[in-house]
Amino acid sequence: MLLDLAPYVLMAAFLMIPLGIASAAVTAAALSAPRDRHGRVRRVHVAGGLIVSLAGVLLMVISALSGRDDSRHGAIEWFGMVLLAFAGAGLLVSGLGPSGSWLLEMLARFAGRLPLPVRLAARDLAGRRVSTAPAVAVVTIATAFGVALTVVAVGMTGQSRAHYLSQARPGTLLVHHFSAADAGTAREAIQRELPGAPVAQIERVSDEFRYLHVHAKEYDQPDGVVYWRHVIGDEKVLRYLTGDQATPYDENTVVVVTNAGVKIESAEIDYAEDKRDDDPSTVRTVPARTARTVDPKMQAIFVPAKIVRDLGYRLEPDELIVDPTLRRVSPEEQERVEGRLSGVTADTYVERGFQPSMGWTAVAVAAFLVAVGGALATGRGRTVSPRPAGVLRRVTGGPSAFRWFAASRTGLSALCGTALGAVAGTPIGMLVIWPLTMRTSWDTPERSPFETPWALVAAMAAALPLLAAVLGGLLTPERENPRVSPAGRARR
Repeated sequence: MLLDLAPYVLMAAFLMIPLGIASAAVTAAALSAPRDRHGRVRRVHVAGGLIVSLAGVLLMVISALSGRDDSRHGAIEWFGMVLLAFAGAGLLVSGLGPSGSWLLEMLARFAGRLPLPVRLAARDLAGRRVSTAPAVAVVTIATAFGVALTVVAVGMTGQSRAHYLSQARPGTLLVHHFSAADAGTAREAIQRELPGAPVAQIERVSDEFRYLHVHAKEYDQPDGVVYWRHVIGDEKVLRYLTGDQATPYDENTVVVVTNAGVKIESAEIDYAEDKRDDDPSTVRTVPARTARTVDPKMQAIFVPAKIVRDLGYRLEPDELIVDPTLRRVSPEEQERVEGRLSGVTADTYVERGFQPSMGWTAVAVAAFLVAVGGALATGRGRTVSPRPAGVLRRVTGGPSAFRWFAASRTGLSALCGTALGAVAGTPIGMLVIWPLTMRTSWDTPERSPFETPWALVAAMAAALPLLAAVLGGLLTPERENPRVSPAGRARR
């Protein structure tokens, strides 16, 4: 059980590095915020933060350039490049802390032509930046994390889709990895749960030390096919490979299932009593023909079981198949078959094509909810500050104005944090994905072009401030906050 949790523990440890460094943005935002409501952010704070962010970008660029090489890297190199990229991501976000306070200042300065609730909300946020700037920094951190995670997840999903290798034709039920003694039980389980479904049976040579290889000189097997070299079976297996129930079958003829335009009239079978010996194998030439398939991944050389048995080989079941041409199996039916095989060592599988993992969406949604919570925190638990409350009462005279003010306040704070977070999170995702996909083994496929979800990032950046504004308005009662002091009321 501990071994199963190890990848998640390692990933959590990795994520703590950028989040821990980025948390400095909250402290930087609080220290850079002026104590005077009319004060301005010192340029040295903003410039110093941008220098830190630039250093973070530089680290990520170095890591990305090192990871772009498609040659194989060791695990230690991969670990080092990922740590470098994550540290750079944390520095990029942490350096944006003072920028949030500066954005609040700019909003208040240029809000003169905006509607009254929005104008007052901008001035209220800028007037108490010691408390609002850290909340904006929290929004920035959470948004940057959510956006970066989205960019990385979409890019890596594209890699997985490009390199996905199907195990069967779409809709096929496979039952395999069972012993010869359990073959009958596996077949019975299928027939009980799928009555009337024809079961095709691929067979294998029972003696692992006997050598058997079938090839046709004119046929070159393409990459990415399901079956390697040859498939042994009967007419059901052949028709499963081609996807055509009208495919002719001859128990004495090998069929090369291929979509290549070749003409094949014979195939050679190399076989030997014991492949551990140095004695040359025996070669037998048998009739052959070609047949096309509806699924290019099913290209293979089909060998009738009778031919193999006539060579003196003993065969045993290797894989049971329910042909999707005759019966497509649903996930519920697969679960019932698995239930029947609960006491048997066997694997069941239904080919559904590439199914992207969506577990990252829960983490991204949680990050965006934290961002919304940070924006709501700019209200500090009160509805309206005393000065804006008096202005709203004199000018509007309506209780709904307080809700518009609260909505504007949370929306503007979310807008500042979301803008900074999206600007930081997008390049983080685009750069971090390179070291994450470094090749650490010869079996790792080469990268496909990464897809950056620009539309999704833009939609999230626009939706977060709107959601924060709506919640800020709904969570505000249509009256003055009873916590406003009598002195505050008297001043109004």
